[in-house]
Amino acid sequence: MTDPPVRTGNEADRKRIAALEAQVAKLSRINAALIGRVERATDLHGTAFSLFETAIALEGRVRDRTAELEGAMDTLATTNAALAMARDEADKARRRLADAIDSIDEGFAIFDSDDRLVLANQTYVSLWPEAADIIRPGAHFSEIISTLARQRVPLAALAAPDAWVSDRLARHRIADGGQAIALSDGRWVQVNERRTSDGGIVAIYTDITDVKAAEARDRARVLAERAAVLQATLDAMPHGVALFDAGKKLTAWNGPLLTMLKLADRGPTAADRVASHSAFTAWSRLVLPGVADVGALDWLAPGSAESVHVAALADGRSLEVHRQPMPGGGMVMRLDDVTQARAAAAAIAQRKSDLEALVAERTAALEQARNQAITANSSKTRFLAAASHDLLQPLNAARLFVSALAGRRMADGNRLLVSQASSALDSIESLLEALLEISRLDAGAIQPEIRPVALAGLFNALTGEFALAAQRKGLTLHVTPTDAWTATDPRLLRRILQNFLSNAVRYTRAGSVTMTARHVADGVEIAVTDTGPGIAHADQALIFEEFRRLTTRSEAEEKGIERGMGLGLAIVQRAARMLDLKVDLTSAPDAGATFAVTVPATIPQAREPDTDNMRGSAGVGRATVLVIDNEPAILAGMSAMLAGWGCHVLTAPDGAAALAAARRRPIDLLLADYHLADGVTGDAVVERVRDACARRIPAAIITADRTPELKDSLTAEGLAILTKPVKPAQLRALMGRLLA
Repeated sequence: MTDPPVRTGNEADRKRIAALEAQVAKLSRINAALIGRVERATDLHGTAFSLFETAIALEGRVRDRTAELEGAMDTLATTNAALAMARDEADKARRRLADAIDSIDEGFAIFDSDDRLVLANQTYVSLWPEAADIIRPGAHFSEIISTLARQRVPLAALAAPDAWVSDRLARHRIADGGQAIALSDGRWVQVNERRTSDGGIVAIYTDITDVKAAEARDRARVLAERAAVLQATLDAMPHGVALFDAGKKLTAWNGPLLTMLKLADRGPTAADRVASHSAFTAWSRLVLPGVADVGALDWLAPGSAESVHVAALADGRSLEVHRQPMPGGGMVMRLDDVTQARAAAAAIAQRKSDLEALVAERTAALEQARNQAITANSSKTRFLAAASHDLLQPLNAARLFVSALAGRRMADGNRLLVSQASSALDSIESLLEALLEISRLDAGAIQPEIRPVALAGLFNALTGEFALAAQRKGLTLHVTPTDAWTATDPRLLRRILQNFLSNAVRYTRAGSVTMTARHVADGVEIAVTDTGPGIAHADQALIFEEFRRLTTRSEAEEKGIERGMGLGLAIVQRAARMLDLKVDLTSAPDAGATFAVTVPATIPQAREPDTDNMRGSAGVGRATVLVIDNEPAILAGMSAMLAGWGCHVLTAPDGAAALAAARRRPIDLLLADYHLADGVTGDAVVERVRDACARRIPAAIITADRTPELKDSLTAEGLAILTKPVKPAQLRALMGRLLA
């Protein structure tokens, strides 16, 4: 072990001893000066007494100074003794420190702020026998590692000693962690360096050769295990696999590969025949003729794309070769006998072709059936339109005649008969409308038109429609105001709610009917609740079927409720299905019922005037009305009803008669049937009359055709529309609006 420089006590002791020595020297000089003065002094008067007195005084002062000097000397002696003890303790501590450092198994070294060696133990020196001559106090760190680099002690210094010195100096200056250094003789040294408070560096050097050897053994074991797993995986693969390293040497293979290469029965050294890529290719030419000749086994350079090649062998087999370059160089090759797979693929392709032909044949048949269905559906739609017209024409005429009779004075008995006839017509009209509506829904003749709808306007219209019916039965109709908006078809939604309210009013004997709207997670739930007899759970699914009525005629009369036709909820179900809406029913016997439909919510839109609810009757009783219809009964009925309202009525069965009537008298209003004779339409006749009169006469088209396309077409022409059978109140309101 090298010894550090010896230091004499601490700084305070040295300063104190120096002060005492200076004071003793000063007192000695004063004493010498006083004695000399006594010896030289003379009495001014030459008397011996003066000299005696002076000697006495000087003696006292010398004695005092001598006492002070003796005290200072005692203090100095004490201090010197303490200093000697401190020096002894320091020596002992230094020896103990040196012994402790020497007893450490790791190498230990301290460098000062100038990077010069202050202290190092023997273990540190033994780690670097090549630099033992220069490892002494005062040696610079760079000098030590430069010597090690020149001696090629570190493994990294064998190739680039200067680079290793530069890197080691950089890490040494940082001195904030550990570094493992591999030595050229196979040893490993772990270096841990830390800065001291005065800017120096403390370093501990540990020989970790055994640890590294253990790690190497562990890595070798892991690699061996991985190699075993890899080999087991390769052997489990059904296809042959060959792995070549960057030097084109065969490093891994499996049993199926040896079988394909006909080497499986040639012993453990069979793979030596294909130990390199060139040998592999040469042997494959012998046992797999045709594969190597087409380049399927060629070497792939790093960065090349994966290659897949199918080669036909001379014996009729097909061999698929996959080649893929390895990231670090080398190549992996996979050989797969795809003879059966290709045969199966060919069979599948043939089967696919057969199926495609069959599908094409079936598709053609289905297309033909579809076209027939479309034709049938179109025919059904045309039939429905014709049936609607033919069925509603006589009904419309009967309605007009009954309305005309109701406006005349007659005996009470006759008025009762007219009322009963009107009620019977109402029932027939409701039944026909329901049947036709179901038919149109089933035939797809009604297509929804989704648009924003304000529920407030719809609720107001339904309130006006059912308030009188509820009042007549003594029921209270509650319609909760709402500002909710939905996105749906307003006609179909209104039809759903009309059926809810109609059933609620019909089957409720006493109490109330309530309609509400509230926001829920799925949108807006519109509910109609009544205090009627309720519906048993077992019957709740049945009431949505056509013509399903839960009460007999006698039960209805006994309970004092009306008996419906059993079509309203069937219409509700079809309309809701068309709009993709959810309909719910909550009910129990004697507990009333709640029918609800949930519609999608949307943001409020700018409101438009509700022209459908604008009503007026100004000028109806003074108007000249030209009625155009090819049915004499309709003309007679309209004439009777309009004349009862005070109108001057002109009638025409076709366009020519309409033009002739318009020339005889100025016309205030045109009412034309849409379907006239010989394919002529009412809107065309209205246009001819307007042209002949050279003015735009107010006009309305009366039709049994309720298709959206016709409505849009007539609306675009600026014509009002009224559907058959005509309700007198609706006709009078429409005439009032047109004549206003």
